[in-house]
Amino acid sequence: MLVGPGFRFLSGLSVYTCRLANALAETHDVSVLLLDRLIPTWLYPGASRVGDDLTSLRYDDSVRIAGKLDWYWGTGISELSRRLRDDPPEVIVLQWWTAAALHSYLMVMRLARREGIPVLIEFHEVQDTGEAKVPFVASYCRRYLRALVRGAAGAICHTQHDRAALSITLGSELFDRTPMRIAPHGPYDHLSAVAEPSTSSAAADPVRVLFFGLIRPYKGGEDLIYALDRMSPQQAGKVQVDFVGETWEDWTVPVEAISASPYRDRIHLDNRYVSDNDAARYFASADVLVLPYRRASSSGPLHIAMSHGIHVVMYAVDGLVEAVHDYDGAILVKPNDVDGLRDAILSVVDRRTERFANPHSWQPLVHAIDSLAPSTQLR
Repeated sequence: MLVGPGFRFLSGLSVYTCRLANALAETHDVSVLLLDRLIPTWLYPGASRVGDDLTSLRYDDSVRIAGKLDWYWGTGISELSRRLRDDPPEVIVLQWWTAAALHSYLMVMRLARREGIPVLIEFHEVQDTGEAKVPFVASYCRRYLRALVRGAAGAICHTQHDRAALSITLGSELFDRTPMRIAPHGPYDHLSAVAEPSTSSAAADPVRVLFFGLIRPYKGGEDLIYALDRMSPQQAGKVQVDFVGETWEDWTVPVEAISASPYRDRIHLDNRYVSDNDAARYFASADVLVLPYRRASSSGPLHIAMSHGIHVVMYAVDGLVEAVHDYDGAILVKPNDVDGLRDAILSVVDRRTERFANPHSWQPLVHAIDSLAPSTQLR
């Protein structure tokens, strides 16, 4: 049984939960418990789109929806308790990324331990960067995340960087006695199925540069615009930027930078959370994805880009370096080096048609789950 967010509050983890469930279903009997109403809607930065059907993803017919659980526990707890008693899974895998799910995960852990069901935790980051800035939420997460891990049979991280960050949060004693596996993030190749065939472009056409994803302080989207601003008119004439994403945390700096750019006519701004159809169109036409992140454990747009085989220009930060270490299309730039970002983008101009193989698959994660619960083998 996987436990993770459903599509009502659509996010990268909604996509991840579905993709992992479908990958596991190729060889395992899989059910999912969906976190449906993740938090009170008015608190959610993307509140205006909650419930909109923006994704083409669907769970495989063989994956059973075990139930839904909301933040208020208004529905789902009694049904879950009965299900775990009457038809217990051999292992439960919690998708961890936000303290908003912590109280629900603690309840799932309690019910699972009552029935003798082992629980694994898959970490996507220790805590959301926005949450970590809130003193009460940060301390709450540190304290009760330790309690959650104490009850777990094991944990999975995507990178050594995440593993090190987790060790600091948990403390050496708890960390050292928690069985752990490192398994890289699986591919996000689902957009290829809905993408329109891309037309070949002429050498004289501008390089299509894409920024894609939530617009937040740590993602550094403004540095892409600053890099464009530092190009000569001749250089900027070779570049067309698609800047696509939904603003969170009131972070308007990138949009303001676009408005002030001397090359505003070279930039297309799509300031919203786009549907899969629109996302597929942007990635199909892109030559290079730019990720000027200040920090990051992972990146959904990065894995979409690798599935499309396009160039990726990114600051060499945290877990992202590990995520692309075997991807030939990655160009790493010193963090916060806007001139280096500019030069890396321009280096793609004469290599825009190159495409690269994606080295990632979902099998390492499937193996990691099986190895942490060797007696389950999820028939």
